[in-house]
Amino acid sequence: MFATRSPFRPNPIGLSLVRLVEIGQDREAGPVLLVAGADLLDGTPIYDIKPYLPYADCRLEAAGGFTDRTPRQVLEVACPPELLERVPPEKRRALLGVLAQDPRPSYQEDPERVYGMAFAGLNVKFTVSGRRLAVLEIL
Repeated sequence: MFATRSPFRPNPIGLSLVRLVEIGQDREAGPVLLVAGADLLDGTPIYDIKPYLPYADCRLEAAGGFTDRTPRQVLEVACPPELLERVPPEKRRALLGVLAQDPRPSYQEDPERVYGMAFAGLNVKFTVSGRRLAVLEIL
């Protein structure tokens, strides 16, 4: 599961913000990306690359590229109080903030689909219809 910026990842893979310097082609290796500014040791593999998102990645001097043209959508989150009580008090605000940022894959728009995500050792199930996210279950 690499496709997440969340600090609640189910793996020990680290995150590093880098600058894309060049895209090249190697006859044997195929496409090659030259990056700069990585806080990695030489030879550390890079497994997944995401576009820079100014509102999430916090580098004031960086440009978002095509993501600057993507509207930021904040959802209204409806979570029954009895479900929210299952979340440790110090993590409730963070959970609601993550949900408001719409954690679904960007290509998903099915209001009937039940989505799930891990958060602070819990499994959160929810649906999204229009601009409203409804929490169904927190286990």
